[in-house]
Amino acid sequence: MKKNVLITGGAGFIGRWVVKAFLDDTPHRVYVLDDFSNGLRENLAEFANEPRLAEVKKGSIRQRKMVGGLVAKIKPDICLHLAAQIVVQDSIDDPVRTFESDVDGTFYLLEACRAAGTKFVFMSTCMVYDLSKPEGAIDETHPVLPRSPYAGAKLAGENMTISYYHAYGMPTAVLRPFNTYGPHQKATGEGGVVSIFLTRQIRGEDLLIYGTGHQTRDLLYVEDCADFLLRASTSGKVWGRTLNAATGSDITINKLARTVVDSAPDKTGSKIRRIKHIHPQSEIMKLCGDSSAAQKVLGWRPRVDIEDGLGRTRKWLEKLIAEKNSKWL
Repeated sequence: MKKNVLITGGAGFIGRWVVKAFLDDTPHRVYVLDDFSNGLRENLAEFANEPRLAEVKKGSIRQRKMVGGLVAKIKPDICLHLAAQIVVQDSIDDPVRTFESDVDGTFYLLEACRAAGTKFVFMSTCMVYDLSKPEGAIDETHPVLPRSPYAGAKLAGENMTISYYHAYGMPTAVLRPFNTYGPHQKATGEGGVVSIFLTRQIRGEDLLIYGTGHQTRDLLYVEDCADFLLRASTSGKVWGRTLNAATGSDITINKLARTVVDSAPDKTGSKIRRIKHIHPQSEIMKLCGDSSAAQKVLGWRPRVDIEDGLGRTRKWLEKLIAEKNSKWL
């Protein structure tokens, strides 16, 4: 049965792969809303001639009237809400903008979707967890403790999303992917440690590590993440639930940097250096996720291991650098 799907932030890194997952999973008709503050039209260029990508609309989720009108017009069966201000340091420097986007914007979407009878899936983050004393892999029952306005805004969005399930019987769900990486992730700013390390290594530049490098990350390949979002959104088993997506295995930033340097096909002389942390107050020292609930509920499990994922990402970045394509660099 054909479904209309609205993906906010669909021109972003993960959003692009979610769009592709829905287009591959016929017969969905996909609509994208993005303000292009972080997303790129180039991320969707591959689908320019795809008739099932019905509309790519430029607009901000902070525009309540526009959001309400768009949802009322297209009457989506499902809304996947990925749009957000995602840079931790930006949220610390400008918490107002983060609140307006990630809290107000989420509320506007929820209200529009409630009026339209639309199912609502909210993409949160693993950064909401309290990790001061991590023990083993983190499941969905682990305590939360936001260490930045970004994480605080995501928790607010989570709580609103689940409240609509209980207050109105609206089908809603919260998804918490761990550290996602892969092609189409920018190699600048935060959150793209794999892309940043690979890009610097390919160029023969030093790899810079904030702090000690003992902090760990559970690295989830982006196509596995998109598959998780697709399965969750099209399953009737997730409503009212919060689910992790993770590999269940973490790697220190030190080891990741060494792996990138040692696995390079051409030794470029890149060195690994440690520098002063830009926001140590919001650093999370250990991230390792337990996604057994998603495996049980959705039959989902990651398929791409770190070696394969690094290789795919390196190949994509090498092509960009050879072409001097600076959109993602």
